[in-house]
Amino acid sequence: MVGKRLIMMGPPGGGKGTQAKRIQERYNVLQLSTGDMLRAAIAAGSPVGKQAKAVMDAGKLVSDDLLIEMIDKRLDDKDCANGFVLDGFPRTIPQAEGLENLMANKGLKLDAAIEVRVPDEKLLERLTGRYTCAKCGEGYHDKFKLPKAAGVCDVCGGKEFSRRSDDKADTVKTRLKAYHAQTAPLLPFYERKGVLKVVDGDRDIGLVAADLERILGL
Repeated sequence: MVGKRLIMMGPPGGGKGTQAKRIQERYNVLQLSTGDMLRAAIAAGSPVGKQAKAVMDAGKLVSDDLLIEMIDKRLDDKDCANGFVLDGFPRTIPQAEGLENLMANKGLKLDAAIEVRVPDEKLLERLTGRYTCAKCGEGYHDKFKLPKAAGVCDVCGGKEFSRRSDDKADTVKTRLKAYHAQTAPLLPFYERKGVLKVVDGDRDIGLVAADLERILGL
């Protein structure tokens, strides 16, 4: 898989991050999350990081131009030479066009834009059922992963658990609506370029991973 350059797309809770991480661990192709890159740039105090921090401290969203500049610089790092998986970016057509331009300027070509597709009703079930151990952060689910002993964390024995505020049903529905509105146009965009691949994400993680390996020719 040397030199593969991929985009992972999918709704919140669809599993794209999990699959991107598996690809990184198995094939030594770097997973790049814009959220992680922003945090690293801010922590390092780089020029881009300082700009991003100022914008975020003002309660505003980081602009597409700033995100593209950050990715542009990140792709020049040596650890990206073996390929990369962009996780959660681009989210809109302007971002996709910006990414396309910067890659063209570097003489790079996108190998695949992969959508991990899961029905909204399944995502709602996945996200609203999640909770974590307040002590060690181990994740659980009302339906898919309960502690072996009721109310006791399997890992640390903690008895306090918490749920994310953005995993409430109304919030999840709003997030999904925003995802579909912003990202749906990306599918025909990449389909016209002949790089769109769709994976059924409503299955076991291992089966999804095997399907990804098949379509990528791994």
